[in-house]
Parts: sequence; structure tokens; C-alpha cells
Amino acid sequence: MASESSFDVVSKVDRQEVDNALNQAAKELAQRFDFRGTEARISWAGDYGVELQASTEDRVAAALDVFKDKLVKRGVSLKALDADEPRASGKVFRITARLQNGLTSDQARAVAKVVRDRGVKSVRAAVQGDEVRVSSKSKNDLQAVIATLRSEDFDFAVQFVNYR
Repeated sequence: MASESSFDVVSKVDRQEVDNALNQAAKELAQRFDFRGTEARISWAGDYGVELQASTEDRVAAALDVFKDKLVKRGVSLKALDADEPRASGKVFRITARLQNGLTSDQARAVAKVVRDRGVKSVRAAVQGDEVRVSSKSKNDLQAVIATLRSEDFDFAVQFVNYR
């Protein structure tokens, strides 16, 4: 008798990779000539928040581009980054960005719907908090579901963990 195999669909970022990208961006902001005298800075704002600031609106937007470039080089999907528009705060402009950590209930339902609609009939999807557990008796069916989910264009990043 075959045992049940499963994997989890999540939307989480590797915080260490984001921290490395943030440190690289901060170093580049301190060294680049076009950021001299603009007081451009980037720092953590909570566990999964990032705050950028500079003296002008275009320099804070450029600092965000530098951070995005470093995230891509570290293998972090930009779909996990939600950045606000630049806003004036005293004499500086700020951008607050958040990194997605976990699926919202609507996102989890969207993933489960794709698995039900486009997946094989023997595959089951269950929403469990901020992740979706996909299970089946056939590992080949699970691999087909992973391929389907990778080809799907969600507006959020998805990863596959706990493949058993």
C-alpha cells in the first residue's frame, strides 16, 4: 500500500539573504558618487520592513532601485517586496517597504483553486494557516502540480517546502 506524499506551498523570504542585500545596498549608497551629500540611507524597520531615506525624491527612488538590484542578485523574488511611494518627512523623503512572510487567506485560496482546477484529480490541497498543503499518493502527480504552480503567474512569490 502506497503512503501519502505531500509538500507545502509558502511565500516566505530568506531573511538572511535580504539582510545581506540590505547591507550591500547600504555600502553602495555610501560609496557611489551620485549619492554623495544626499544623506541616502537604508535600514531595517521591524522584522520584515525596510526604510529608505534620502534628501530628494529621485535619490530615494534610486536607492530603492539599488536595493531591488541587490535582492535580485541574492535570489530574492521582487514579488515579495511591497514598496510605498516616496513621501516627504521633514527635510527628507522616505520609502517604506515590506517583505511578504506567509500567504494571506486570499492568496492561499487562489493557490488551492489552481491545484484543484489544473491539477490531477488524485491531488488534494488544504489551506493550513499561511501555507497550502498539497498531498497525493503519487509523487509524479505532485511534481506535475509543482510545475503547474511554477508556470502560473501569481502576483506573489511561491516556494515549495517539506516535500515528503
